[in-house]
Amino acid sequence: MNCLEVIPGVVILESDGDKRLASRSLDAQPVYGERILDGYRFWDPFRSKLGALLLKASRTLPVLSRDAKVLYLGAATGTTVSHVSDIVKDGLVYAVEFSHRSMRDLIRLSERRGNIVPILADASRPEEYAFFVEPVDWVYQDIAQRNQAEIATSNCARYLKPGGDLILMLKTRSVDVNASPQAVLQAEIKNLQGLDLGPIQDLLPFHQDHWAILAKKPR
Repeated sequence: MNCLEVIPGVVILESDGDKRLASRSLDAQPVYGERILDGYRFWDPFRSKLGALLLKASRTLPVLSRDAKVLYLGAATGTTVSHVSDIVKDGLVYAVEFSHRSMRDLIRLSERRGNIVPILADASRPEEYAFFVEPVDWVYQDIAQRNQAEIATSNCARYLKPGGDLILMLKTRSVDVNASPQAVLQAEIKNLQGLDLGPIQDLLPFHQDHWAILAKKPR
């Protein structure tokens, strides 16, 4: 089996012509039914937009050190959160989720992983979790709401360190189902305030009408 590093903590495993993305993990228990092989958890890009971005454009991603702190908005049940947790082994993932049902799974995941802090809150009201969250190196957002850029802007203004990075997974159909995805993309880009825009990457063929928008907070 061949192993090619994509970013620190994440590799592409190749065996018999099959290539699979995986994160190095200390947790021997699957989170969402994924296969674990020799300490690597296979990372399904069809279930994780960050996994899709890593496969398509890993060189565009900002550096995420193992002691980094991440504010994850839209944590759901923890599929992608768990892989981010693998990467920042000595850091923290502040995982914000609004759904009580999803939070139950997220809490169970955090009980096995000490670097995940589950927060039941509305990401559009970042003041609600000011008591829990310290300044972070990354804001990662994957939320199906109309005002996605506005949510990202307000959270970055409050929590992102100067020089820190935003990865916004834009779901265009959640913003406006009647407008063209490209029109929604351009409008949401204009709504990102106080950030320097970086690369933009579509997530085809893994996710339809989704774009990853990267931005940086000025120092």
